[in-house]
Amino acid sequence: MNNKNMPNIKIGVVAVSRDCFPESLSVNRRKALIDAYTAKYGEEHIYECPICIVESEIHMVQALEDVKAAGCNALAVYLGNFGPEIAETLLAKHFDGPKMFVAAAEESGDSLLDGRGDAYCGMLNASYNLKLRNIKAYIPEYPVGTAEECADMIHEFEPIARAIVALNDLKIISFGPRPLNFLACNAPIKQLYNLGVEIEENSELDLFEAFNKHEGDERIPAVVAEMEAELGEGNKKPEVLAKLAQYELTLKDWVEAHKGYRKYVAIAGKCWPAFQTQFGFVPCYVNSRLTAQGIPVSCEVDIYGCLSEFIGTVVSEDVVTLLDINNSVPADMYNEDIKDKFPYTLKDTFMGFHCGNTASCKLSFCEMRNQKIMARSLPVEVTNGTLEGDIAPGDITFFRLQSTADAKLRAYIAHGEVLPVATRSFGSIGIFAIPEMGRFYRHVLIEKNFPHHGAVAFGHYGKALYEVFKYIGVEVDEIGYNQPAGVRYPTENPFA
Repeated sequence: MNNKNMPNIKIGVVAVSRDCFPESLSVNRRKALIDAYTAKYGEEHIYECPICIVESEIHMVQALEDVKAAGCNALAVYLGNFGPEIAETLLAKHFDGPKMFVAAAEESGDSLLDGRGDAYCGMLNASYNLKLRNIKAYIPEYPVGTAEECADMIHEFEPIARAIVALNDLKIISFGPRPLNFLACNAPIKQLYNLGVEIEENSELDLFEAFNKHEGDERIPAVVAEMEAELGEGNKKPEVLAKLAQYELTLKDWVEAHKGYRKYVAIAGKCWPAFQTQFGFVPCYVNSRLTAQGIPVSCEVDIYGCLSEFIGTVVSEDVVTLLDINNSVPADMYNEDIKDKFPYTLKDTFMGFHCGNTASCKLSFCEMRNQKIMARSLPVEVTNGTLEGDIAPGDITFFRLQSTADAKLRAYIAHGEVLPVATRSFGSIGIFAIPEMGRFYRHVLIEKNFPHHGAVAFGHYGKALYEVFKYIGVEVDEIGYNQPAGVRYPTENPFA
């Protein structure tokens, strides 16, 4: 995947020291931390601030200037000992970017006199001062560790930091209002601004005009050749490829002309009801190709679906997709293909589907086809353009960030997998299994009024996504997840 549409993270590590503790504790522990990190993860994403150990406000200013000059866009404040609670939290306050706090564990029972650092205690004061100053910072689940453990914590901070930095430089480009009867995709955009995300809303007529201006574009044959190579034997609708290539170039040129001062872009696109008859195709395959290139494109002008896809792309550094939480698995199919072969009940399973927007690299097989549902009421030739096939089996994270009707942020995250079971259906589709999905479906997705679209990351990324959602301001009681059996949801009938 092309990673140009996301930031490269460089974390500045600044060690701090309480002036009544030996400074050498922080100096030596910082060196051990950097050595442990670079040995395991390399030097690309980390910078050791050498200017000073921060003990005072003056040191804080010096360290701040140094990490800025070094091009750091994320900060790790390392408590080598108890730490100066004022200077260290002022450092976090004045650093413009995501920050984390981590603390050194004591090394040996033989060094608990002059070698004791008390960072375990200092982390409490740091957290208290952060709250006093209304400073957002990431603190790991257990933020006190050896050099190797703290190196792992900093590495786990990287995707979180990448998402925070990316959101502050993101523009979402949308085309047209949400389709009729799709009010579920129509959410207030106020929270986008609160998150630091810019949005440019356009008419689909503007898009159509731009598309027509690309007719005969000299770059079209090269894009068609790329499509032919990607589709291989699945190139079942060759007659539509030139139009799809024209549309892809239209979107890419629009992005370059309209992203303005923002560095990163995602698109909330239109695909019906008039799109097919006017453009002469459906855009699903192009959506899949741009998403595979690191520019997520959501269907049906789903702005928060697009935002979710972008977050998933940045966190996973991989291709994502957007699917309907679509249909139940028939009981006979479950009994034949799933029961006794996988550790899931029928209610743990469902089918995730969309018309054809999932990238070919995430499908077990693929073919260019027409959109079956649209073709029921329209000429087949204007419904060509879907990329169809069963989604490749493996671990997934199903998630979504959403604004409620009254502009409150809400999210959900669930780990699961795509089963290696043939779907026997159409579209980009897979049989998904999420532990306790039936209860999660009722008491999170329905109870919390989430729409039918969910973003899918290919792997288990819930830990990082949960921290991203917390950092950007989603209240923890508004982050739903699939609770294990025996843990009751607040709305769950205790007698059921």
